[in-house]
Amino acid sequence: MPSTASLTPLLERFHLQPERLGKSVRIEQALRLAILHDWPDGSRLPAHRTLCRRLGVARDTLAQAVRRLGEEGYVITGQGQGTWTRRPATPRLPTESTPRLSSRAEALLQAPSASAIQSGAFMPGIPDITQFPMAKWRELYASVTVPRNALLLSYSGGGYGPLKRAIRDLLWRWRRLACDTDQIIITDGTHNGIELCALALTDVGDRILMESPCYWGARNIFTAVGATVEAVAWSPQTGHAPRRSAQPVQLAYFTGSHHYPLSMPTSRTHRQMLCDHVRPDFVLEDDYEFNGQDGDSLMFDGHSNRHLLVGSFSKLMFPGLRLGYLVAPHALVEPLSQLRSEVFREGRLLDQAALAQFIAEGELDTWYRRIQRDYLARQQVMHDQLVQVPGVVHVSPPSHSISLCVQFAPGVDDRRVARKLLKAHLITRPLSPVCAADDHRSGLILGIGMLSGLTLVAEARRLRQTLTCLLSSNG
Repeated sequence: MPSTASLTPLLERFHLQPERLGKSVRIEQALRLAILHDWPDGSRLPAHRTLCRRLGVARDTLAQAVRRLGEEGYVITGQGQGTWTRRPATPRLPTESTPRLSSRAEALLQAPSASAIQSGAFMPGIPDITQFPMAKWRELYASVTVPRNALLLSYSGGGYGPLKRAIRDLLWRWRRLACDTDQIIITDGTHNGIELCALALTDVGDRILMESPCYWGARNIFTAVGATVEAVAWSPQTGHAPRRSAQPVQLAYFTGSHHYPLSMPTSRTHRQMLCDHVRPDFVLEDDYEFNGQDGDSLMFDGHSNRHLLVGSFSKLMFPGLRLGYLVAPHALVEPLSQLRSEVFREGRLLDQAALAQFIAEGELDTWYRRIQRDYLARQQVMHDQLVQVPGVVHVSPPSHSISLCVQFAPGVDDRRVARKLLKAHLITRPLSPVCAADDHRSGLILGIGMLSGLTLVAEARRLRQTLTCLLSSNG
């Protein structure tokens, strides 16, 4: 006779979900995680009336979540008989030999990558999507989705003109960066812009300089196009470490005004000194975490023939938008635009038109001013908790960004710490995998976008307590 699933892990996982998500979504996510990680396959769920009472939800709300899980194959429901868990079957290994992947694919798959888990306490890189003014966004989207705008269903040809003008004005308003509208190319997010630059400006084997710790997403792109990545350690206090190679550098890549993943203001002076020494052909800055107060840290110059800037609205608005921009020198705009059209194609004009109106009507500025104050308060909560942990030697100062970085004392195995935190449903990233071989820093990269209010306070306290225990035993 199948065992009845314990309510304890389900209740724990339910209460860890952000409170502003709908109850049906919170139940669905909690059930899915419990089925995958806590309950034996074939366990019988407690009676629906019991679940509703303990979770504090209506029968219809629970029924919606169970129905969706049933459609995905996570549960089986017998009419009048109950509901049983069913874990998705593990794919059978092929009897034939596994096809050989390219060497660059193998390198990418062994490196830190996008996590299969994209939500949860302290998941880095995710903004607060629950407070975003989605009603206004839907209104604007509906306003451009009308018969007279049939041309918006075509290819975009370098980008929607009104959006490019809105981005030009946004860069001046928040960054004091001057550029012409025709220097802006609309991309499908930052990664698309970085890949376009790598394809257009580097050949296989060319050397690309990055800072350590680095943004792994950019490193993966450079590896995928066959570039040679060289990392130079950077510290906010001491600047860049001496370079170990004398090889020429084709492109230098930096995160923008706020360093990712260290979550510290960057130094224009440090980067200029490094570029004066290395003399790269091109300098690409990635405004990964837009911070309205750090514009002076950027090296980008709209009149330069070698400076480029990429940015995205994923961290400002919501990750699924996947719209970004590339600001390029005048001489490169035409070949870059043509190359993008040949390799990637262009579209999503409806999204671009809605975003153009969202910016032009001041909605983006209003949203950003509101949420950045909230982010700063959340960062302060995290900072106050984490500085108390023995074994933590540095916590990034509170800022308006969605990420923060905790650095450990030498010798702490941050990968092991991150794995153990994951077992406690605390999702973080270890710092050491994105550091160069001669950069021995370890720590954790955390996000604050998924938690707020009393939930954030409770989870920050739980993180502090768990880390204290782990670091007392050295991970």
